[in-house]
This record gives sequence, C-alpha cells and structure tokens, in this order.
Amino acid sequence: MARKQRKAIVSCAVTGAIHVPSLSPHLPITPEQIAGQAIGAAEAGAAILHLHARNPSDGRPTPDPEVFAQFLGEIHGRTDAVVNITTGGGLGMSLDERLAAVRRFDPELCSLNMGSFNFGIFPMAAGIAEFKHDWEKPYLEGTTDFIFKNTFADIETIVTEIGARGTRFEFECYDVGHLYNLAYFLDRGVLKPPLFVQCILGILGGVGPDVENLIHMKTTADRLFGDEYLFSVLGAGRHQTRLVTVGAIMGGNVRVGLEDSVYLEKGRLAESNAQQVEKIVRILRELSLEVATPDEAREMLGLKGRDNTALARAVASEGRSG
Repeated sequence: MARKQRKAIVSCAVTGAIHVPSLSPHLPITPEQIAGQAIGAAEAGAAILHLHARNPSDGRPTPDPEVFAQFLGEIHGRTDAVVNITTGGGLGMSLDERLAAVRRFDPELCSLNMGSFNFGIFPMAAGIAEFKHDWEKPYLEGTTDFIFKNTFADIETIVTEIGARGTRFEFECYDVGHLYNLAYFLDRGVLKPPLFVQCILGILGGVGPDVENLIHMKTTADRLFGDEYLFSVLGAGRHQTRLVTVGAIMGGNVRVGLEDSVYLEKGRLAESNAQQVEKIVRILRELSLEVATPDEAREMLGLKGRDNTALARAVASEGRSG
C-alpha cells in the first residue's frame, strides 16, 4: 500500500505547455502573470508549484532559463511553496532544452515523464473559433503525428545527472506501463524512496479518465512499490475534479491548475489557478482531509529544502548586491 499519510499534498500546475492562449484569457503567459498566479495558488493552499515558462510576446512554451528567471525569484521570495520545474518542457523540445532550467536553478523537485507515447492534443483545435497567434493551430494539430519522447536513456540521464544534485522527482505516469518503467529504475537502485508518483489520466494516447483505470494504477503501484511511494492524481480537462477527489478519498495527493484544465466547473472558465486550488482545498476539508503545508510536503517527500537550491543562492546574491 502507498505510504500512509496524515495530510494531502496539493500541487498546482500553473501554466504548462498544453493549452494555447486562445483557449482561455486567464492562462498566465508573461512572467508577471505566472508569478502572480503561482503566488495566489500558494496562498490558497498549494504546497507545490509545478512550473513551465512561455514566450511573453505570444504565449508559446519556451525552455529559456532567462524567462524562468523572471518569475522564479519572485515566487521563491514571496511564498514558501516547493518549486517544481518541468523537464517535460513543450512539444518538440530537445532533452537539453527541457533540462536547461533545472540545470540552472537546481530545484527541490522536478517532473520526470516515465515513458514515450502518442501525445494527442489535436482535438482542442476544433473547439477554437479564432486563434490569437499563428503558432497555436499547427502546434495542436501537429500532435496527430507526434510522439512525446521519453526513452530509457532520456530517463536515465535525468535520474543520474539531476538526482545527483539532490533534486527529487514528480514521476509523471500516463499509463500503467510507465509504473513498470519506474519500478525498473527503482529495482536497479538508481532511485531512492519515497517516490512521488503522479498518475495522469485523460490525455489522448495515455490511459483513459475512468475511475476503474485509476484504481488499477493505484493497485499496480501498491504491488510494485509497497510503502515506498506517495500517490498523487491528475485528471486532464473536465475530468480534473472528479478524478482528484477520488484519488484523495483513496488516500492520495492531488494536482490541479490551468496546465491540466482551464475550467473551474462545466461551462465556466477558471479565472485563476487559485480558484482551482481553493475548490479542491474546500473539497478535501469537507472530506475531513487535512491539507499539507509546504514544509510538511518537504518532509513527506524527503526534499533537500529550499535553501539548498541554486535558486535560493541566486535570490540571496541579488539581495546582497541590491
């Protein structure tokens, strides 16, 4: 069984690289918007902030560490939340591009996708009447012929290089087979528990958004990892609230945010990440489940601490020079 925990960790994925600006006017694009929404999510109860960057001029996902630098310092300075930097990046980025920000900022936590698969977000294009930017339509429609590459060599590069710095991982598992990939690395001894396993349901090409699939992923993870892991759930799109609530009832942690869904409820766009965090925090409390603070999340996940990051050192250096 997954490691027993007294409190649930709420993660918030602030902007991501899936949704395009034409889907919602509330999707944070600029560094100021990303920082503001991340801070708001932390104030609403998110212990972990999962972060991507976008080109401020048109919202296209970017791996540029200089863009990350424009919002990470403010987030670090104004919240105690765990900063979780993506290594998934955006569609078509090379592995070096995807790792650039993590290599520079040396965070407590980063994401790690546990397998290659068809990553189909092309159905979104049909629901957009008018695109704001030229890149958006081909970005979405191009996924009819796109494989999100995460080979064993890619995974080993991240695990060995980034893991050696003390950074731990949010293991993103989009299908049951990804759990077995994770078990392979654990059995080889290149990973140390506790594992933070993010079960992702509802992406076309991955496992479907059925509760039965969530139960199957949980029981498979229990069999593979015993009490050496913490279980978390991400439901894509309209499946977000239903699946993360079931995951919480099953004793897991939850992830919300505009990366995963631009809606707050049926037919109503979320106006901020904080709204989604507030909603799931209310649900957790109504289920008599306590919400973990950032420091409690650090202890549960065995993180190295916010002061032991290049981000903290950069912020401290800026403070001294200022």
